Amino acid sequence: MSTVYVIVTVLAAVAAAAAALLDVVRADWVRENMRRYGLPDWTLTPLALIKAAGAVGLLAGLAFPPLAFAAAAGLVLYFAGAVATVARARWYSHLRYPLPYLALAAGSLALFGYA
Repeated sequence: MSTVYVIVTVLAAVAAAAAALLDVVRADWVRENMRRYGLPDWTLTPLALIKAAGAVGLLAGLAFPPLAFAAAAGLVLYFAGAVATVARARWYSHLRYPLPYLALAAGSLALFGYA
């Protein structure tokens, strides 16, 4: 297993878990941003679950690689959707928030072949 793959995958998992935690805590600034993106508050829980499942899947995937592939692919789709949601809201200065998460998930997926 490539050291770079493991590092990127662990970083992607930590980032996704941190993002999920922010949704669970329901920080005021997170809720306000979600409203400005056109999403109701109730969506925070399902979105947090998706991110948490992706984080767990990436870490468990270090032992069972097909799970890592599925988790990374799911997180890429999730964060691509987050980028699209922010762009749809025309709040382009906020694109810098989901893009690093997308880059980490995509990096994990791209490096999967080298695992």
